[in-house]
Amino acid sequence: MDRLKRFSTLFILLAAVVVTLLVLFLTIPKADSRLKVSQDGNQNYKKTIHFVAVGDSLTEGVGDETKSGGYVPLVENALQQKYELNSVEKDNYGVSGERSDQILKRVKNDKDLRNSLASADIITMTVGGNDLFQAFQKHLNAKNAKQFDSSIKKYGKYVEDILAQMRELNPDAPIYVVGIYNPYYMNFPDITAMQTVVDNWNKKTKSLTADATHCYFVPVNDLLYKGIQTETSASESTTASSTSTSSTTETKNNVLYDEDNFHPNNLGYQLMANAIQDKIMDTKDLWLLKEKK
Repeated sequence: MDRLKRFSTLFILLAAVVVTLLVLFLTIPKADSRLKVSQDGNQNYKKTIHFVAVGDSLTEGVGDETKSGGYVPLVENALQQKYELNSVEKDNYGVSGERSDQILKRVKNDKDLRNSLASADIITMTVGGNDLFQAFQKHLNAKNAKQFDSSIKKYGKYVEDILAQMRELNPDAPIYVVGIYNPYYMNFPDITAMQTVVDNWNKKTKSLTADATHCYFVPVNDLLYKGIQTETSASESTTASSTSTSSTTETKNNVLYDEDNFHPNNLGYQLMANAIQDKIMDTKDLWLLKEKK
C-alpha cells in the first residue's frame, strides 16, 4: 500500500513537471524571434529600385577595360547583394567629354533622361572634370589659383541649375554628386596651384550639394590622385628617382587608365564605387523604404 502511495506521489510530481515545461514552451518566445523581427522589418524595404547615373566620361566608364560602365554596375551589384534586391533597374546617361553646361542641356531637353530622372530612386552624377580641363586650357599661363575663380563660379551656376532641374523632376530621390580629382599630381607634384584649383572646385560642388535637398557630395580625390602605394610601386618609384637623369620621366598612377593616364582604370573605378555606395548605404532610408500608402 505504501509502495502504491509513493508511486502515485511520484507520478503526480512528474505530471506537474511535464505540465510546467509545456506551459513554458508555449509562452516563452522562441530563440529565433529576434531574427524574425529583422525579417519583418525588411518587409518595409523595396525589392526593386531604379538607379539613374548622369554625367561625363566617368559615368560612361571610359577606362573600364571590362566595357561594362565603370562605377555604375559596381554600385548596382553592391546594392543588390547588400539589400537582397530582386533587381536594380539602371540607366546610364554618361557622355564622354561633356561639361556642366552640356549636361544641363540634356537634363532640360532629353525626354528619355527626364523620364528616367522622374522615376528614379537613386541619382548619381559625375561633373566638373571637363570644365576644369577647359579652364586649364584657358589659363595656361595662370600664376595662381585665384585666376580660376571666374571659371568655378560659372561652373557652379550650371550645377546649381542641374540640381534644381533634377529636384523639380523628382522631389524625393537622393542625388549623389561625385567630386573631381587631380590626375596630374604624380607627374607634377610641385605645382601646388593645380591641386589648389581642384580643391576649390570640389569645395564649390560640396557647397552646392549642401544647399540642395537630399543631395550629397562624394569626394574621390584622396582616393585617386596619388594612386595606391604598394611595395612594388614604392620600389619602382625609388629606382626611377635614383636612376633617372631626365626631368620628363613619367611616374605611373596605378589607379588610372594606361591609355590616357587621366580616367580611372578598373581599380580606380572600384575605389570610386566604394565611396559612392558607402554614401548611398548611409542614406538608405531615403531610397530603400517603401512609400507609405
